[in-house]
Amino acid sequence: MRYLLLMVSATVLVFGGCSDDTDGAEDNDPVECNRGEYDDSFTIETQSDVATLAGYTSISGHLTIRCSSCTDLSELVCLTSVGGLFIEENDALTDLDGLGDITSVESYLGKLYISSNAALTNLDGLSGLTSVAWSLEIENNPALTNLDGLSTLTSVSGVVIKDNAVLTNLDGLSALTSMDGDLEIIRNSALTDLDGLSALTSAVWDLLIYSNPALTNIDGLSGITSVDGDLWGLGIRNNNALTDLDGLSGITSVSTALVIYNNDVLTDIDGLSGITSVGSGVLVYWNQVLPDCEVCDLLDQFSTTGPYYVIDVHDNLDDECTPVPGNCP
Repeated sequence: MRYLLLMVSATVLVFGGCSDDTDGAEDNDPVECNRGEYDDSFTIETQSDVATLAGYTSISGHLTIRCSSCTDLSELVCLTSVGGLFIEENDALTDLDGLGDITSVESYLGKLYISSNAALTNLDGLSGLTSVAWSLEIENNPALTNLDGLSTLTSVSGVVIKDNAVLTNLDGLSALTSMDGDLEIIRNSALTDLDGLSALTSAVWDLLIYSNPALTNIDGLSGITSVDGDLWGLGIRNNNALTDLDGLSGITSVSTALVIYNNDVLTDIDGLSGITSVGSGVLVYWNQVLPDCEVCDLLDQFSTTGPYYVIDVHDNLDDECTPVPGNCP
């Protein structure tokens, strides 16, 4: 009898163990993509909110991921399109794995906005993305080292890359061939070049390259043909390692202002020699080693198209062409 009881106990233990293993396997089953479209916008604020969207294949409105404690987006694996995608203020999120099947951000004014994610090091989880209907804005991500996860992105309206302290290049944007919005590269302390934009062959609206202290050249912009915006125009300022503007050689017109300001080692602006018209004015000042003669020679080639045209040239390197006052002789 004792022998029989021992056998029964062993059997119970064995089958009990198998039952536990089976439960664990069920917990790890793949998400079934059978829920269709989520017909609204949705904000993820907790890890459990991620599970709420499991199985949906699209979101008609905006998906906002703003979750200070979230670490895992894998249950979003079924998503293929969203109206807008906002990834912001996620303190613990180190990657975007789970978003890899999203191919488009497609609603009017739909952005891909990635901002203030303290631990995010890469965008590899967005590797399926090919188009963004409105703008791509990547701002204030202190640990982001590259944009390689965006290497299949071919279509976007505007691009803003701003305040990413350890971002060294834009190579992840190498498939981008055209855009019809603003291009702004601002305050990226470690950015050394713009070569990742070298496939871009189109007009842009405002073109602003501001305060990138390690940027040594802008050759990656050589395919841009004109600056057609109606607000800021073409601005190159506070880039303290930039020696020339050769990357702007394809530009033929600027619809508003041309501003070259406070670039400490800029000595050569021959890259602007293809420009024949500037709409509202030319302001070139506080470029300590840029000879005034270079600026004055440039002004001779411009035609003006605006009714309130302004020329302001001062505090560059004094030479025989030094303007008096604020213009060329």
